[in-house]
Amino acid sequence: MFRVGLTGGIASGKSTAAKFFGALGVPILDSDQVARDVVEPGQPPLERLVERFGAGILTSDGHLDRPKLRDIVFSDPLARADLEALTHPAIGAALEARSAVAGGPYQILVIPLLVEKNLAANVDRVLVVDCDETLQIKRLQARDGSTLRQAQAILAAQAPRTARLKAAHDVIRNDSDMNAVQNQVAALHPRYLELARASQP
Repeated sequence: MFRVGLTGGIASGKSTAAKFFGALGVPILDSDQVARDVVEPGQPPLERLVERFGAGILTSDGHLDRPKLRDIVFSDPLARADLEALTHPAIGAALEARSAVAGGPYQILVIPLLVEKNLAANVDRVLVVDCDETLQIKRLQARDGSTLRQAQAILAAQAPRTARLKAAHDVIRNDSDMNAVQNQVAALHPRYLELARASQP
């Protein structure tokens, strides 16, 4: 199966681009959704997180309190490394399992940390959704209610924009409106269909 890894900085528009590919009949496998699924109550990764960070990271009904955990790991690099070590293997395994049964003409794998975690070898092509960092910060503040300092800290914790662009085979610019993104997706779709056909034995 020909797989395109879709990545980009936070609030760059990854979900928007993925939605337009999905509308064209392309299976979308979102690692963020997988990450939520593997820490549902009763799942081993959640139990390991509670062992590491304590029961205070749970809500009253036993679900993961994401904002609380995010506050812990963004202020402590060691805690963040522990979080990733406890969850990323399960996320990767679940993503591969879903990809194996998803079918489609090709697949879009939405992987926000593709560059940070050197996961380009897991896909056939890297597609980066890109916009100016000032726009990312504005969107992040509007979306999550983040302060300027929080938004800047989140961006600083990610790979530099230059590193993502260097890893890209293709780039979607998301500096204007939804129609511009949709048009760029529509232009890439036939190219990916062609590449997928060419990759078949």
